[in-house]
Amino acid sequence: MAEKVDRIVSVNRYRCAYCGACVAVCNFGATELIETYLVIDEQKCTGCMICVKTCPVGALTPVEC
Repeated sequence: MAEKVDRIVSVNRYRCAYCGACVAVCNFGATELIETYLVIDEQKCTGCMICVKTCPVGALTPVEC
């Protein structure tokens, strides 16, 4: 299991294109598209920021806990 860090990912729902790029790269299953919403499971998110780097529209941002 990956080491937990003191940050999570926040979603700007107005900017999100719901393309699923973040879901495809998340190795921990922390991101999920449910209908027209991107949901990030804070319990599964390790703060690795791969999804933030992958998002083509910049809708994901790291947030310190």
